[in-house]
Amino acid sequence: MNEIIKKMKKAGLKGRSGGGFPTALKWEIFKKQRARKKYIICNAAEGEPGVIKDGYILEKFPQVVVEGIKIALRTFKNSNAFIYLKEDYYQRFKENLQKIILGLPISLFCKKGGYLAGEESVILNVIEGKDPEPRIKPPFPLQVGLWGCPTLINNVETFYYIAKINRGEYNFCRFYSISGEAKNKGVFELPENYSIEQILKETGNFPGFDFFVQAGGGAVGEILLPHELNQPVRGSGAIIIYNKKKTDPFDLLKKWASFFMQENCDRCLPCREGIFRIWEMIENKKLDKENLDNLFFVLENTSFCGLGRSASIPFKSLIQKLNLLENNEKKKN
Repeated sequence: MNEIIKKMKKAGLKGRSGGGFPTALKWEIFKKQRARKKYIICNAAEGEPGVIKDGYILEKFPQVVVEGIKIALRTFKNSNAFIYLKEDYYQRFKENLQKIILGLPISLFCKKGGYLAGEESVILNVIEGKDPEPRIKPPFPLQVGLWGCPTLINNVETFYYIAKINRGEYNFCRFYSISGEAKNKGVFELPENYSIEQILKETGNFPGFDFFVQAGGGAVGEILLPHELNQPVRGSGAIIIYNKKKTDPFDLLKKWASFFMQENCDRCLPCREGIFRIWEMIENKKLDKENLDNLFFVLENTSFCGLGRSASIPFKSLIQKLNLLENNEKKKN
């Protein structure tokens, strides 16, 4: 086993794009693929609302990120790399990154499309010049990726920590994006085992008003109440704070539904029609439990890609935590 893979396994590093797949295992699988050509992609697509950590890392530590990509290039022979950047990141960081990667087999690529264009199989299609739609899996990119070749995709933060692990500087931390009704909005590097409550207090962001948070992501993150914050942040590491008295829950539900309707690829019926039906109920402020449960079940179990399969998370948690079904029934009676 390659030395860096051993180090990652010992560190227990997991991917920081939201899926949390063990990075060492991913590299092991990729290394075993037999091919004349392999590709490596650093994913800086970051298109979910409230998630800004990768942009922060590219601004503050671009050399460290590229160092992580170089480690991958050395580990996997006959490989080339792409840094896949969403459009505003491409404009902001292109010049500096070009200086850092000069002479290396690393190319910059500007993302085409919205949030879904950051999904790993969609990235492959975009780089190949195809429509930004997800691919059927399996096969997975590690097996059949760019132009039919094995392709390793890790995000910016993962490559940053790969470099840190290689240097012997890994401190078991991760980056958190904090936004919403926060006093000190921004990105913070803190221990990965910190609870949400610890993170908010450490950063001076624990509210003095009645609140709830969305944790894990800005679209697919789960809604948590103050007594539920003794747990780590999962997913992409985002925390959004909401003032309970100032937040109209139906406006928030409608915002999510509009986001998912705009960002889905319209390719699969469960996602396209399911989210629209949820939007209709929210628009009319008539949340029927049986219909919602059926829609959530179909989305989670039959959607073509991760967008549809995870779309139910914020809706289910907000409706449950704020008792919107109960309140709605009272209004009707």
